[in-house]
Amino acid sequence: MRKFNIYFILLFLVGILTGCAETNILDRVGLTTLVGYDVGTEEKIATTAVIREVNPEFQSNVEIVSTENNTSKGSRMKSNRKLSKKITVGQMRVVLFGEELAKDNLHYYIDTHLENASVSNSLYMAVVEGKTTPLLEYEYKNIDDIGQHIFRLLEQNIKQEYMISATLHEIAHDYYSVGKDFAMPIIKRDEEFVEISGIAIFKGGKMVSTLPVKDSFYIKLVRDSFKSGLFETILKDQDIPTDILKNPPEQIPVAFDAINSKRELKLVDASTPEFDLNLKIKARLLEVYPDVNLGDPKVVAKLEKAVSKNLSREISRIIAQCQDVDSDIFGFGEKYRSSVRNSKLTKEKWHKLYKDMKVNVNVDFVILRNGVFE
Repeated sequence: MRKFNIYFILLFLVGILTGCAETNILDRVGLTTLVGYDVGTEEKIATTAVIREVNPEFQSNVEIVSTENNTSKGSRMKSNRKLSKKITVGQMRVVLFGEELAKDNLHYYIDTHLENASVSNSLYMAVVEGKTTPLLEYEYKNIDDIGQHIFRLLEQNIKQEYMISATLHEIAHDYYSVGKDFAMPIIKRDEEFVEISGIAIFKGGKMVSTLPVKDSFYIKLVRDSFKSGLFETILKDQDIPTDILKNPPEQIPVAFDAINSKRELKLVDASTPEFDLNLKIKARLLEVYPDVNLGDPKVVAKLEKAVSKNLSREISRIIAQCQDVDSDIFGFGEKYRSSVRNSKLTKEKWHKLYKDMKVNVNVDFVILRNGVFE
């Protein structure tokens, strides 16, 4: 019993000492939560850092520090000269790139963050419309910590499957893979709000095109699978069966949730190359306007066929747009390399094949009864 008491006292003292040490550390450092990069003057790197300082009473203060230097490490040194606390990057959650910089090349920035052991591979990466500095330095009425706000914005949209994920780990994997390119969310400031506005498409390390934010759904269908989520589309007149409504409009908006999808990609011809992309999608219908008779199995079957046709066309459109800018964000090249023995595929060889690639998109869309999900 006496030994137990001694051990308990020792553990208690260690706990107190540890707590004191942590307080002192927080009192002396500035936690970098977000960094934005832009093209600087005279080929320098313009860096804007969002730094959270914590005082001994655990009250935080957010500082926005902008610098220019030849390297990202040099920018950190300059930032240190402007603050009373040592800057650390262990809590960094987001890296943003200005539009001009993204069109140049992000290779250096991907490597720099990969090589920094203090930086988490799970941090998010995104492109900013225009420059990052004005977005971060703007004094928002309802946003106290712009770094934390942007992190939460990206995190919740990615977790709810409204937006593709672009962590450092995922970007690096796609960048260094033979047969795949990467994509990132695009954000912008809209008055007093920061919003996700689109998707940046890359070839190698350069941004070559953009897609509307709604196209994230189609990209995710092709690249991955859905486990949940919400989706809205508009059925156009060429999709709508003439007998589904008495007086069908030119467009019918429909919304679904509880989406579950499975994908199957097959290489059917290595010489073209040609792929079969088969998608099985199950979802619950939330809204359709005007109302259709969902109690009639024949009407439901026709609506399912109409949605399948719509999705096939939209997916084919996005694949074709990515082919036009020579960006394989879907990883068709990876499938080709794993399917063709001794292909000796290189990035250069694949991009030559990719331009003439053919993809047969087949979508099987099933509407689930309300409250039913397999």
